[in-house]
Amino acid sequence: MRGNIFVIGIGLIAGSVALSIKQAHSSAVVIGYDINEQNIQLSKALGIIDKACNSFEEGAKEADLIIIGTPVKQTEEILEQLTKIDLKPQVIVTDVGSTKKRITEKAQPLIDQGYTFIGGHPMAGSHKSGPAAAKAHLFENAFYLLTPSNHVEDRKLAELKAWLSGTKARFLVVDPDKHDELTGVVSHFPHLIAASLVNQARTRNLEDDLVMRLAAGGFRDITRIASSSPEMWRDIFIHNKDVLISLLDKWVDEMDDLKTQLLTENEIGLFRYFQQAKDFRDGLPVQEKGALPSFYDLFIDVPDYPGVISEITGLLAKESISITNIRILETREEIYGVLVISFQTEEDRISAEKCIQSNTTYETYLS
Repeated sequence: MRGNIFVIGIGLIAGSVALSIKQAHSSAVVIGYDINEQNIQLSKALGIIDKACNSFEEGAKEADLIIIGTPVKQTEEILEQLTKIDLKPQVIVTDVGSTKKRITEKAQPLIDQGYTFIGGHPMAGSHKSGPAAAKAHLFENAFYLLTPSNHVEDRKLAELKAWLSGTKARFLVVDPDKHDELTGVVSHFPHLIAASLVNQARTRNLEDDLVMRLAAGGFRDITRIASSSPEMWRDIFIHNKDVLISLLDKWVDEMDDLKTQLLTENEIGLFRYFQQAKDFRDGLPVQEKGALPSFYDLFIDVPDYPGVISEITGLLAKESISITNIRILETREEIYGVLVISFQTEEDRISAEKCIQSNTTYETYLS
């Protein structure tokens, strides 16, 4: 496909979409715009964009496809700015944000002018951010939700899918309301719970600093998503407040019921509660990419002796397997500790596991 792609806000997500488009459509020209000049220069150097535009209006006028990669609050402002620009009649405008109902409503004036807006949400991410973390394969086999309103012609939806074919994602078409309900359950609400767990620990740590030391293990892992951008999640929560308030109400009812079972020492009820959670969690697809960023961790039982970490990393280096993080959960003299190594992709994690199993007797397992 030929045409000009105008990317507004070049971070991890929009940058990855741009790279996938360039990979699949060599004739496409990707034009970038970002208020951060460093992002622009880095995006040029990394080949994410072909050129930068001198002004927002200039880039929008030239575009056959506009991708808005900013936080949802800024996306609203950008949609309003686009209504004041004489765009190409055939242009498609899309975004990559985590909420859709309010964004689609904000796009209505643009739609009324005869332009096509199709909300988009690629459901994959990374613990890293910015254009330096962008990868063309980031969304491979991930769900990519598209939320066209009733006015959108089938051919325009097909055209957008064609532009995005390089993502190798699995497209799902849902209405904006359904999108916000689904992401509220599997993405937004989990962030709320993670933040509340961390804040509870923070408050308790003021009374006993042993809390922070003990929280360095499993607690740190299950609350990793609480480290996401506060500004971004503030705006997402405001956008999806109705869904989140409903989920909070149901959560409070569930916790009240659980509290009653604890007070009455209801062994059967408590067992059923945890068994149901275990059964559902164990049934989740292992290889699927979902709403929350995947963390490709490998856990390795290692003895405590000098050089054990360099032994493991040396094996991985020989196989050219890159790691993104490494830490020890516990290690004491003559007691096995747990070495946790994080990787960029599931493929790297699988390769690392095979490498360690082939060259050592250490036990490896996934989270």
